Amino acid sequence: LMIGVFTLYLKDSVDNGGFAMSEQDASNLYGTFIAFVFLTPFLGGLLADRVLGYRRSIVIGGLMMAGGYALMAVPSLTMLYWAMFFVVLGNGFFKPNISTLLGNLYNSDTYKKQKDAGYNIFYMGINIGAFISNFIAAAMYNKYGWPAAFLSAAIGMVVGVVVFYIGTRHYKEADVMKPLSPEDMSLTRITGVVFVPALIAGIVGYLLPFTLVKDKMTDGFLFACVPLMVYYFNVWRRATSTERDPILALLSIFVVSIAFWAVFKQNGAMMNTWAQRYTDRSVPAAIQKPLDALYLTESVKGDSIEGKILDSQFRPIVQNGQPLEGKTLPSYLLNMAPQDRPAAGEEIRPFNTNISQSVNPFWVILLTPVVVGFFSSMRRQGTEPSTPDKIAWGLVISALSMILMIAAVNASQNGAVKASMSWFFGTYAVLTVGELFLSPMGLSLVSRLSPPRLTALMMGGWFLATSIGNIMAGVLSSMWDTYDDKRVPFLINIALLGLSAGIIFSMLPWLRRVFHKSK
Repeated sequence: LMIGVFTLYLKDSVDNGGFAMSEQDASNLYGTFIAFVFLTPFLGGLLADRVLGYRRSIVIGGLMMAGGYALMAVPSLTMLYWAMFFVVLGNGFFKPNISTLLGNLYNSDTYKKQKDAGYNIFYMGINIGAFISNFIAAAMYNKYGWPAAFLSAAIGMVVGVVVFYIGTRHYKEADVMKPLSPEDMSLTRITGVVFVPALIAGIVGYLLPFTLVKDKMTDGFLFACVPLMVYYFNVWRRATSTERDPILALLSIFVVSIAFWAVFKQNGAMMNTWAQRYTDRSVPAAIQKPLDALYLTESVKGDSIEGKILDSQFRPIVQNGQPLEGKTLPSYLLNMAPQDRPAAGEEIRPFNTNISQSVNPFWVILLTPVVVGFFSSMRRQGTEPSTPDKIAWGLVISALSMILMIAAVNASQNGAVKASMSWFFGTYAVLTVGELFLSPMGLSLVSRLSPPRLTALMMGGWFLATSIGNIMAGVLSSMWDTYDDKRVPFLINIALLGLSAGIIFSMLPWLRRVFHKSK
């Protein structure tokens, strides 16, 4: 739900309850937000491993996230930042530990071979919620406004925590903290050599008189990540001889996965923009009334409005350094063929932009049984590829999905006319296959290769890599309006994924050996 509506909320007008942010500002804040969401699992995983245990951490995190979503219902920029803080911190306790707890269920010899399939099923369950939530958000926003959409997220999170707590007897035996080894640092020492330096580095990056990447917030975040990366290097350096190769293999996978997340997490920013501006979201007549009844369509009137005159790329037309003021059409109609536009006083009702974010989870739900069945069949024949092989091919398949988006840009005449929704569906069909080869497989690999006492910590490392990819997704998305040729950002995505795929394929012989030793 949050991925679907966050940038739309930030860019919406003040009259509609938003903050009227530009594309660049909204994308940067989105990237920073989801980056921090995936950075704090380092802390949450560490505390769960050492102090709290996994079930307790999950409940604490879930309730903090629910509180954060509730605060987002308050229309205030100050409250928005507090809400983001609680969601970021709560997710740190929630996300790595529920993944670790699941992996622990599959650690026995009886179920170990089914761990990949277990994570695929877990992943499908998450995406059932991701599919439904966008329809709920659209209905709540259309009928009651943005606060209702965020309150529905809060209620959903509370329900999830209650369901988890009721079922705790089924997995209490998997909630076991492993004893530390003499090589492991104490929490006090970790605070001194990791968290304090990370805070100082973040402040230094933010206060630099120049920017290295995109803006001060991005620089500060990336600087703060450096002590964390050094810590993971030291975890490898201080490990026992039998642990070193598995930890190094995980760190290598973490690095190459950054490119995937930098592309995939553009779904809530650049891909949301593509759906909002450049995609034909018209509703077929046969389902118009049902969608209207469910409050899943937006009202777009054909009347001209006063304001900045926009060009075909939805940028203000500037003369003598100032935006040109005058009458223009609502942005959805700017690149619609004149014969398809509603006349003055009439309206059309396209479906809400955020519903497009249900396309990816739709494909996850549909394709997960296919992917699980495909690999199960190969396993029975003794030909199932290793988990590192699956991740490598996931990067290749994800790169292929971007070719469809280049075709969509061509079909839309570089945004001059609206593209068919089928391009969006097709892109996510291919990207989802890549995702299913990579994301749940990464979780499975962490669970399999991590030393038992460090599982949640290494899960935090997976999410640290995700976090760095997420902030890069925000940086890449924020540049959308600077490209006259809209194929360029998708070509950049192909280059990132192709480079990462090449790196992991070059390491596959060694990764396979490490993986098979862990069986």
